[in-house]
Amino acid sequence: MTSPVIDELEETAVDPDTVWTTVVWNDPVNLMSYVTHVFKVYFGFSDRKARRLMLQVHNEGRATVASGTLEQMETHVAAMHSYGLWATVDKG
Repeated sequence: MTSPVIDELEETAVDPDTVWTTVVWNDPVNLMSYVTHVFKVYFGFSDRKARRLMLQVHNEGRATVASGTLEQMETHVAAMHSYGLWATVDKG
């Protein structure tokens, strides 16, 4: 006689105090002016801040553009992808 196999899903607890970040990565496709535009339109950054972050992406390969809850950062990453930018969520 065999016993039934029970699949248990492992629950992962997310610490509500954990800060998550949205990281935008450099890519060979998008123009610097376009990345600046996306930062201004989506995040509401000033021209100066959007340009500073774009230059960080361009020169350093990445920039952290937002921080908050995991759900917020996942939303930002999805939005960046919809604009054609490379972005990931990182545990900050």
